[in-house]
Amino acid sequence: MVDQDRPLISIVTETFTPDINGVAMTLGMLVDHLKGRFRIQVIKPGRRDQQATSPDSMIVEVPSAPIPGYPEMRFGFPAGARITRLWQDERPTAVYIATQGPLGWSALKIARRLNIRVTSGFHTNFHLYSRYYGFGWLSALISLYLRRFHAQTHRTLAPTRQTIREIEQMGIRNTALLSRGVDTERFTPARRSAALRARWGAQEDTPVIIYVGRVAAEKNVELAVSAFRRSQQEVPEARMIIVGSGPLLTKLKARNPDIHFTGSLTGAPLYEHYASADIFLFPSQSDTFGNVILEAMASGLAIVSFDTAAARELLTHSRSALLLPESDTDAFSRHTLSLVLQPSFARRLGLSACAKAQQLDWNTIANQFSHLLMQTDSEEHSHVRYSDNQRLPTRG
Repeated sequence: MVDQDRPLISIVTETFTPDINGVAMTLGMLVDHLKGRFRIQVIKPGRRDQQATSPDSMIVEVPSAPIPGYPEMRFGFPAGARITRLWQDERPTAVYIATQGPLGWSALKIARRLNIRVTSGFHTNFHLYSRYYGFGWLSALISLYLRRFHAQTHRTLAPTRQTIREIEQMGIRNTALLSRGVDTERFTPARRSAALRARWGAQEDTPVIIYVGRVAAEKNVELAVSAFRRSQQEVPEARMIIVGSGPLLTKLKARNPDIHFTGSLTGAPLYEHYASADIFLFPSQSDTFGNVILEAMASGLAIVSFDTAAARELLTHSRSALLLPESDTDAFSRHTLSLVLQPSFARRLGLSACAKAQQLDWNTIANQFSHLLMQTDSEEHSHVRYSDNQRLPTRG
């Protein structure tokens, strides 16, 4: 029997588990860590290839269609009438709208009509993504839409201070910091597998480079391949693994037959692939956070990244990662080569990053999330500005 005494939190999102992306993973972990204290209602697009089942949350599916350029993801159609009936039958204590599509817009209008407090999330830089798909001219219009959307919510949560600064420059106010966590029992160096490395043609001392993420233009994955090729010129036995799927996958596989492409992985195979590599490349400059950085940290990998997103928030150059100025693509390749040539240095960086990851548990993040959603007006006014007062672990 459902405990009606527990507060109800309604989450509206275009993506949720078992989708494989940062937003879905983040929301899934938040729900998992909140379900003992709250009842969770998830309103999401329906899809025929997935079952809408969850033993600990109420899944409500609405009609949907594929997102152009992202056929494996869907956007929900406006569902005002259905959401109105849901929330009139049982009024949520709080509503969190994670995505700003038609489904989120309709939920926002209903929540405002019913005088339910809405918190929004800024998970994805959609205004930047347009330039990677030939719609750069829409960037200003998308930014205007996002500004109007978030202006109607009580607060907007963003994962890093850098993202907060950027969206405030867009005109989005009332921001708050909500970082991300990592499951260090699953992502751990203990998952390293000599048998898996052997399948890659790698001995224990063979440098193995890994990329994990969407194989798409906005992730800048071709820079990671270029960095590997430069390292391979100096160390021919080096190997590269690409974990993920996306619109560039077929083209990259055809051009790089010696790279191991796994497609999307989850569960134990994913944990094992991380831990069995040595160097993790994060070439994206469009992510608001990059959960894969946390997973690589917890897995004990040496990380090469632009000094942005989660890397800027959590890592320090030459101590726990190699970071470089944004857009310095040549330095990205040089840093990768330096780790390939200095395996002991790479191991030291990985150990330091792994120690940092131990501080970033999901239970703490979920507690912050619920507090921000349920916070009373008096509690809110006791803080000058959440994005300044909230703290993450110091960089190291």
